[in-house]
Amino acid sequence: MSNASSGEVSSERLRSFILRIEKLEESKATIAEDIKDVYGEAKSTGFDIKIIRKIISMRKMDVEKRREEEELLDLYKSALGMEV
Repeated sequence: MSNASSGEVSSERLRSFILRIEKLEESKATIAEDIKDVYGEAKSTGFDIKIIRKIISMRKMDVEKRREEEELLDLYKSALGMEV
């Protein structure tokens, strides 16, 4: 039975978790700011940020899932009389 389930709390262990999480949160904020800066650079160079975000999102997808999504999008556009 673990200390947490028996009602006991190890203050040193808890402090260790808290400190690790805080350090990671700081790193996450720094990385988010760096990403924002890169988007800003791309925008100032004339690139469309919404399109860049969409491409990044698509690249994260499984190839088959992306293909299915693109086919469905084409089908819906066709049904609405939009150019495919």
